[in-house]
Amino acid sequence: MQIYPAIDIKNGQCVRLKQGRFDDMTVYGNDPLGIARKFVAAGATYLHVVDLDGARMGSGYNQEAIKKIVDTFNIPVQTGGGIRTMRDIEERIAIGVSRVILGTTAVSNPEIVKEAVKIYGDKIAVGIDAVNGRVAIQGWEKVSEVSAMELCKQMKDFGVKTIIYTDITKDGMMVGPNIEATKEIIDATGINIITSGGISAMMDIEKANQIGSHGVIIGKALYKGALDLSDVINRFEKK
Repeated sequence: MQIYPAIDIKNGQCVRLKQGRFDDMTVYGNDPLGIARKFVAAGATYLHVVDLDGARMGSGYNQEAIKKIVDTFNIPVQTGGGIRTMRDIEERIAIGVSRVILGTTAVSNPEIVKEAVKIYGDKIAVGIDAVNGRVAIQGWEKVSEVSAMELCKQMKDFGVKTIIYTDITKDGMMVGPNIEATKEIIDATGINIITSGGISAMMDIEKANQIGSHGVIIGKALYKGALDLSDVINRFEKK
């Protein structure tokens, strides 16, 4: 199972939100590159980097910081946040990002996802962030009427191979992910589902592993020291 340590960037700083709320944010430093360096030193084989300003405003505000991470380390990076157009996708691919995550676009303009998958294949992933089974968009500040399950099925039909599923009510709360909803999506789609939101203990990762998650994204638990990245990687990636 792939372990994805998370780096969320806002105003050039590494931050974590609670339940996606920008008014409940903790800053963990002014050096995203330095955080990435610590993760890589601990054995990270893939990084998950999100441009929170982009997610909220719809443009790549922190692209230079992301590029520095991509250029510095010889491991793949997946990134999302504010990627709304084919040009946005092309720009991320051009700076060397291994996987581009589309979120709001999957709801507001799904044809872009279909086109992107035709051109870039496995380099395109979709982030589906849900509140009570409905998909949240625009940096999680709006909840659509779109069902998370139906969107997952539509994305599979478009040829998407990887979906990052986040229950926003769990995110940043250190209470464990929504295993039941994630399992339903894994069982219904049969594609690579990455579990995200609320991972706080080894048991959470074990549960995600047991339901067939392709990987897990870990954020606050690493920053607060509740989980040791090297221990997690040794246990779940190196089996």
